[in-house]
Amino acid sequence: MSELTKNVQPLQDFNWDEFENGTVANISKEELDKAYDETLNKVADHQVVEGKVISVDKKEVVVNIGYKSDGIIPATEFRYNPDLKEGDVVEVYVETAEDKKGQLVLSHKKARLSQAWDRVNQALEAEEIVQGYIKCRTKGGMIVDVFGIEAFLPGSQIDVHPIRDYDQFVGKTMEFKIVKINQEFRNVVVSHKALIEQELEAQKQEIISRLEKGQILEGTVKNITSYGVFVDLGGVDGLIHITDLSWGRVDDPKKVVELDQKINVVILDFDEEKKRIALGLKQLTPHPWDALDANLKVGDHITGKVVVIADYGAFVEVQPGVEGLIHVSEMSWSQHLRSAQEFLKVGDDVEAVILTLDRDERKMSLGIKQLREDPWEAIETKYPVGSKHTAKVRNFTNFGVFVELEEGVDGLIHISDLSWTKKVKHPSEFTKVGEVIDVVVLDIDKENRRLSLGHKQLEDNPWDVFEEKYAVGSVHTGKITEVMERGAVVSLEENVEGFATPKHLVKEDGSQAQQGEELEFKVIEFNKDSKRIILSHSRTFEDAQREEKRAARKTAAPKKKDEAPKIENVAASTTLGDLDVLAKLKADMEKSE
Repeated sequence: MSELTKNVQPLQDFNWDEFENGTVANISKEELDKAYDETLNKVADHQVVEGKVISVDKKEVVVNIGYKSDGIIPATEFRYNPDLKEGDVVEVYVETAEDKKGQLVLSHKKARLSQAWDRVNQALEAEEIVQGYIKCRTKGGMIVDVFGIEAFLPGSQIDVHPIRDYDQFVGKTMEFKIVKINQEFRNVVVSHKALIEQELEAQKQEIISRLEKGQILEGTVKNITSYGVFVDLGGVDGLIHITDLSWGRVDDPKKVVELDQKINVVILDFDEEKKRIALGLKQLTPHPWDALDANLKVGDHITGKVVVIADYGAFVEVQPGVEGLIHVSEMSWSQHLRSAQEFLKVGDDVEAVILTLDRDERKMSLGIKQLREDPWEAIETKYPVGSKHTAKVRNFTNFGVFVELEEGVDGLIHISDLSWTKKVKHPSEFTKVGEVIDVVVLDIDKENRRLSLGHKQLEDNPWDVFEEKYAVGSVHTGKITEVMERGAVVSLEENVEGFATPKHLVKEDGSQAQQGEELEFKVIEFNKDSKRIILSHSRTFEDAQREEKRAARKTAAPKKKDEAPKIENVAASTTLGDLDVLAKLKADMEKSE
């Protein structure tokens, strides 16, 4: 006999007959079953009831709802509540009282969902703090399980600090405040930041009330933007504007500070109502101008780097926080309007001369053209009157051509000094901007830094020769190159141009000469000083016709010896010789009387 059974004794008064017949103590088995069932809860399918947690492990939670069997629920349905423990009372939804295996099937998730919408609305109205389980990331934020409903947590509402790593929050249970509900689409928006802000509000007010201008505090770099740096001062934020980060120019605040870096800052200003605090970092160090070499003076040479460039000039950093301006007019001896970008670019290392220095105003102007000799200092030696040079055409005006002999040395060729022979209406007819042209120096205006130049003077004046060749009465072949209302321009040899009025353009057949025709022209006027030649085509045949008529009249009516000369139209055709004849005739008539 085993140790387990040796001391077991049968009941002396146990009625084995009643047991075998299904009765105990005169009570039937049906009555016993009925009494047992009455001790259990009446459970119906698809209802929500409360149950007591019997056990909890990583995979499942066993819940007793007072039924003849316990229900088993997956532990994942309780992820939102990591503090769940044995003995806790939870709501469960009865899927079925008995499945095919006779097992009670429960769901905590469905129990939460059945009342979730009402609870969410109540929490919003009462501004209640709720617990939620962060399930996963989504675009712009996170998905949070609140009462079984998937709510949206915007990234900006996770914390008062900008979040750089969203994944660290996945799987966490946190407290939230419901901030918005869309009843139509049943969307819920929650915020964790709102809870933090409530706690910080009183703390901020207390901190701001103790602030003073000039106070130095330690803070942590919270956020870096293109315009400045936000610093956490222990519950309240302040802004260091980009201009207050360094005495030197800062193009990117990230080059000065780093995220989460602890730095000392000075309070420049604050607004208690708007809770804005202006901070400074550069103010903790002496101003660079105060450390500038005391012996530095106007005329000294300095070196620096171009940090900013604009059309009107370039700013050169002599040392961090100390800058000088090179105006575009101080970059070249040239007087042409140009932009600073033609001479310098950001990052260039330059040498310059100090032109002005104001330590009180902390201003300095610099020049780089002064590193080279002013070309006008020895202008009479380099470009004496009568000397010949080549120049580059810079631009035109109606009265002439501006040219550049070298950088800083400009001159003007007047339109009348372009050509001896060609009538130039506008300089653009003669040359083009950018072309090279030969010139001779006619005059020097050192005070106004201008040279008077000529182009035609490179050749002898051909009008000295033309005076004989194109004498009045001479006939030449010419081509009509331009026809205007007041006459026509006629091209002759050697690029000489003459002019003929409309009445002198009539041809022998009575028609008017046209542009492009090549005809004979007679010179009827030559003016050397004004370089003018007046021509006539009509006179080439009209003069010959007059001579023929005059000769015919002489042949048809010869004079008689004793016939007195006939006086006709004395006023119109009298000459000095005629007057002598008249005087002699008058004397003879008076003598005969």
